[in-house]
Amino acid sequence: MKTLLMTFSILTLTAAQAATVEQIDAASNRMDLKQLAVYAAEDPADYNKAYANYRLSIMAGLTGQQDQAAQALDVAQSTLEQLTSAQPEAESLALLSSVYGMQIGNNPLKGALYGPKSNKAIQQATKLDPANPRVALIKAISAYNTPAAFGGSKQSAIDLSSKAIELYAQPCQQLCWGHAEAYTWRGLAKQELGDKAGAIADWTKATEVEPSYSWARFLLTQQQSYSQNR
Repeated sequence: MKTLLMTFSILTLTAAQAATVEQIDAASNRMDLKQLAVYAAEDPADYNKAYANYRLSIMAGLTGQQDQAAQALDVAQSTLEQLTSAQPEAESLALLSSVYGMQIGNNPLKGALYGPKSNKAIQQATKLDPANPRVALIKAISAYNTPAAFGGSKQSAIDLSSKAIELYAQPCQQLCWGHAEAYTWRGLAKQELGDKAGAIADWTKATEVEPSYSWARFLLTQQQSYSQNR
């Protein structure tokens, strides 16, 4: 009995200490790779672990840590594949679709393998939860990053980001990431289409939604520097 109680206590403590999505986002916004790596290594192999590895892959890639980025992305993929195989859910399927897209971005030769998988995952997610803002956000990211020859469109990225932003207005109690990101991607798409004022407005809104969101702040600083040097 004592052994069982000790085991239960350890498991309970581990679960209590597991990183939340909010903590993962905070570390990502600080570009704190060390903390993200800690979160990414945590057990159990659940959605939060996959999300931590997803964010770690992005941040490691941005800072030139390509091996770490690739490894984290592979962990995110395997974790999400296990989760969606056991129980298909919109949140996990949407994130898996994005992970497949990142795999293609890292190696375009993988497009033939991961392209259909990414499309299938996001279609399943849409069917399961069509009003999920992260599903719309992942679609927007895909539309932005996919070449026009393969169905991508900056205008579609704007439309899908706008849909995501509308859906983010609904109350959220569990997985709530992505609101500021939706504004940021919409701003990037607007910039690509020549709407610089619209881009700046969206990036500014992103920092209002999430004051610590470093990516939007970087884009605003970059745009300000470019305007001053013209």
